[in-house]
Amino acid sequence: MKRLLSFSGPLQFLLLACLSFGLLFASACEETVTAQQRGPSQRVVQGRVGNKAGAALPNAVVYLKDTRTLAVKSSFSDEKGTYRFGQLSQNTDYELWAEIDGKKSANHTISSFDTRNDFNIDLKIDTGK
Repeated sequence: MKRLLSFSGPLQFLLLACLSFGLLFASACEETVTAQQRGPSQRVVQGRVGNKAGAALPNAVVYLKDTRTLAVKSSFSDEKGTYRFGQLSQNTDYELWAEIDGKKSANHTISSFDTRNDFNIDLKIDTGK
């Protein structure tokens, strides 16, 4: 059977380079489409509630406030003082603080401009101990 086209030397190199670039470009486009189909990633805020000396404060109430809607989620810290809020929107600003026995930690802000998805924020409460 007779060959219709034959490539050799620089022309063969150029053809292979073009094909390789095309495959890389197609792969990159596919990755972008797949990420868009999945939708935005969800954020997680977690940390530990402790006193000024660093001891864990179990059963502290931890508040997470959506600053646009003013909706507030709350959770109790566990026996190790840890808390966690998951499935948070990347397009929302939040305010975070903890309270126990009438004492309150400083407020922490989580900005929608911060591109991280995982936040580890320790909250300190001056309990006088």
